[in-house]
Amino acid sequence: MNSIQNIYCDESCHLEHDASNVMVIGAITCPKNHAKRIADEIKKLKEKHNIPQKFEIKWNKVSSGKKDFYLDIIRFFFDEKTLAFRGLVAHKSNLNHPKYNQTHNEWYFKMLYYLLNPLFSPTEETHIYLDKKDTQSAQKAKKLHDIICCANHDFDKKLISRIQNVESHHVIQIQLADLLSGALAYTNRSLNSSPSKNEIIAFLREKTGYQLLRSTLMNERKFNICVWKGRDER
Repeated sequence: MNSIQNIYCDESCHLEHDASNVMVIGAITCPKNHAKRIADEIKKLKEKHNIPQKFEIKWNKVSSGKKDFYLDIIRFFFDEKTLAFRGLVAHKSNLNHPKYNQTHNEWYFKMLYYLLNPLFSPTEETHIYLDKKDTQSAQKAKKLHDIICCANHDFDKKLISRIQNVESHHVIQIQLADLLSGALAYTNRSLNSSPSKNEIIAFLREKTGYQLLRSTLMNERKFNICVWKGRDER
């Protein structure tokens, strides 16, 4: 088992009582031995568009002045064979946590597990990087590791050899996960107020061949989408 897969996770609108009825969790996968090269390539794109190197790539920073830069980032993602994305879209409006004897936090971890589980390999070591959100991030990493290993009874804990919280401004792949997750959330919330974001969504639809509103086939590798529905919605 020589290869190591890195998974970089970010989330959008995951709180129970925020302004959105749609939560998206996204994951970028990248072989560890390509991670630095990928970061260097994106730095070159920043230079090309006169973007400061400290600028953090985020969906909420998409603007008319940086639209071409973001389009180039997405174009790079689709051209780069070592990168892939999986996003989970969950509609929160019909959640009934008391009925299923769970808290919102427990439900959130279920969704994170559903997002990540198809990405694991029985022959490949995996490192997971989570966007550090708050002081609870360390407990979140430990709980996620316990859930993964408990749900997969024959799973070797050594296969998930690292779950680490990182600052997103230090890790470009986390920023890429934010960008694609944000695009999915924007689309599934039926938003259309930003011409620049609308153009990026149109480009994503062109590149993927999907409307971004429904689940893809499980074996879709490059841009995989899971639209989760609770039992009461099926």
